[in-house]
Amino acid sequence: MSTVPTPLADSSIMLRRNLKHTVRNPVTVFQAVLFPIVIMLMFVKVFGGAFSVGDDYIDYATPGLLVMAISYGLGATATAVNSDMTKGVINRFKVMDVSRGSVLTGHVIVTTLRCLVACAAIIGVAFAMGFDPAASALDWLGAIGVIVLLSFAAGWLTVALGLAAKTAESAGMATVPLIMLPFLSSAFVPADTMGAGMRQFAEYQPFTPIIETLRGLLAGNPSSGDAIVAVAWCAGFALLGYVWAVSTFKKRA
Repeated sequence: MSTVPTPLADSSIMLRRNLKHTVRNPVTVFQAVLFPIVIMLMFVKVFGGAFSVGDDYIDYATPGLLVMAISYGLGATATAVNSDMTKGVINRFKVMDVSRGSVLTGHVIVTTLRCLVACAAIIGVAFAMGFDPAASALDWLGAIGVIVLLSFAAGWLTVALGLAAKTAESAGMATVPLIMLPFLSSAFVPADTMGAGMRQFAEYQPFTPIIETLRGLLAGNPSSGDAIVAVAWCAGFALLGYVWAVSTFKKRA
């Protein structure tokens, strides 16, 4: 008899299942990993010369592109979660006596891993394009921590959106605001250069303090104020997503 607790064993099975689905779906891989690189090349090589940010544009844009790399892969998670719910897959797992929580945990962990792979690809391409961070080893550790925290929080929020949606198509569309918000932040230009209204929105929306925290860490000049707000937003996203996902799962599963 196995000594591994059932929820942990079931979560590892769900993790392997979702990883296989991701690898076998080239569209998911493209959206999560390759498309952010395409966006990076477009903004840095095509539009970068039009922006005046005081630094080499690749150094300025990379933190925002890391956040975009996280947001671009979320649609696949929402669609997969909704498909499991609406196509009877969850009911089959119930018959097999699979831990209910493992289904959600598997999706969250795979989403987090996919986001980390996408961010690693962005950083690798950034270095190839001349990215020159002044971050110390401790700063890099802090930046990685922020990326992991945001990926985990976004994973739970996306799972909740997928469970709440009625169809797989609407589940994918539900993640569009998370994809668009980085464009309306300080990802590509400083917020103080924007017009009235848009400037205030960019300053107070969730992704700007997260991006500014990453920017400060990679520049070797982190801001504790931005970091506190960034962690608070991530924790809020994770808590909201977890409570919403568990509540919806109990009602529908």
